[in-house]
Amino acid sequence: MSRPRRMLDDLPGPSGLGDEQGPAPREQDGGGPPPGPPQPQRALPTPYVCYAIIAGAVVMFFLSSSMGRPLVIDGRNFGIVGPLALYGPWVQAGEYWRLLGMVFEHGGPLHLLFNMSAVYSLGASLERGIGSWRFLALSLVTALGGSAFALFFNFDTVTVGASGMILGWGGAMLPILTQQGRREHMFWLVQVAVISLLPGVSWAGHLGGFLFGLPCGMALRQGPKFYSRAIPVLLFIAAALAVVAAHPGRLGGL
Repeated sequence: MSRPRRMLDDLPGPSGLGDEQGPAPREQDGGGPPPGPPQPQRALPTPYVCYAIIAGAVVMFFLSSSMGRPLVIDGRNFGIVGPLALYGPWVQAGEYWRLLGMVFEHGGPLHLLFNMSAVYSLGASLERGIGSWRFLALSLVTALGGSAFALFFNFDTVTVGASGMILGWGGAMLPILTQQGRREHMFWLVQVAVISLLPGVSWAGHLGGFLFGLPCGMALRQGPKFYSRAIPVLLFIAAALAVVAAHPGRLGGL
């Protein structure tokens, strides 16, 4: 993932989404003015969304314990839960901001370091390739998808971290990577799949983010107009599923 635009090499258009036209080819008969001096390369776009995620996660890491509240079940205190952590009963009670806020909560310094490293490398590369607005919409869909699956399968478990959203980015990249890039990416996905099976890791959140990322990547593959029409639909589906998952009683206790 060291080349930010390599993932878009096999998409139409220089930007990977057909947003701009390439330079017109020069005639081969020797006519026309001689070539000018080489133009300096354009600076890479700034990944504002990824920087905001990193800043928010770092700030919450230091503030979470002082802003959280104790989780007490049947008289037993399970410790302080951060103000943005995902916990089914509290979301069911109306704290819907936790569906997205969990992205900024982390369980420790290593958890924060690993996730923010992925945001800085994987996320920033993808954001530079598709643009910040498209990336923001993708991030919202995959974060909600991860939260929805976490609530469906682990309603009474506190879940934190940006991993579900990050796995959503990974899913979105599969349809738009080059063949070589896809092989390297699959190796990373297999590693994450193994990690997802470890105790204390939200396999459901990872799976939900990934499954919602895939159709976003397919929409990206079709071009900007198709993506602009598809992403609101995917966002609505992810949000609706997350709200339904927060109220398991409406599904007969599922």
